[in-house]
Amino acid sequence: MKNDLKIAIGADHAGFDYKQAIAKWLNADNLKDFGTYAADSVDYPDFAHPVASAVENGGFDFGILICGSANGVAITANKHQGIRAAICWNEELALLARKHNNANIVCIPARFISIDEAEKIVKTFLETDFEGGRHANRVGKIAC
Repeated sequence: MKNDLKIAIGADHAGFDYKQAIAKWLNADNLKDFGTYAADSVDYPDFAHPVASAVENGGFDFGILICGSANGVAITANKHQGIRAAICWNEELALLARKHNNANIVCIPARFISIDEAEKIVKTFLETDFEGGRHANRVGKIAC
């Protein structure tokens, strides 16, 4: 994995255990944990917005967001103009999100996949480059 990447990570209560496991597995010096810091019930936007802002303003290369379905964090993160957050429940989706959509935040559905699969998804997401070409034109049309 690319060691120089700056990664922002966040989760709600449903994704807390996955966030902890992924952060430990990544063991990256350039990883910032935006919370939550316990398994108590919280509101996912409180963690998705700071991660999205950190990526959007260029302070971080990529973001990882985790909640039960990944829908809440993805919807929230995608409110940010410079964010392309993709829900990924397998490695192929993570690969395509990067290659074709230049996604900059991966959203993990903790209630539907294993931690092992989540780690594989994150690895694929972080190691895959944007393909550009015909995809660059399409990505350029996303912003409102």
